[in-house]
Amino acid sequence: MASKKRLIIEMAMGIDQHGQDPTVAAARAVRNAIAHNALPGVWEVAGLSHPNEMIVDIQVAVPFPEQVREAEVLAVLPFGQKTLTLEAGGMVVAGRAIAELNDKNDDMYIAVAAVTVSIPSES
Repeated sequence: MASKKRLIIEMAMGIDQHGQDPTVAAARAVRNAIAHNALPGVWEVAGLSHPNEMIVDIQVAVPFPEQVREAEVLAVLPFGQKTLTLEAGGMVVAGRAIAELNDKNDDMYIAVAAVTVSIPSES
């Protein structure tokens, strides 16, 4: 049976200041988590031949997780065998609605994400 070994866990937050869209906040959190990473260990240490062999588990805590369009969040990651777990969390913070930005109200949504990259390992 195949198992996995974790290589890296990156954490970040993302905010939708205008628009009140939890998908935007979640996608920004994931994008921020991976924005400044290079993973040469995937090839040089783990010996994978292609980045799609990586196992990428994404956890996001965001207001109104049931409204998140999961495919859009997963699309932030260019490679890997991806899974997304959403849970209620993050924050709703009072901002300022701006009509020209199509705000529905003053709410800003903040999401937090953890992106774990693992490699396959025979147990």
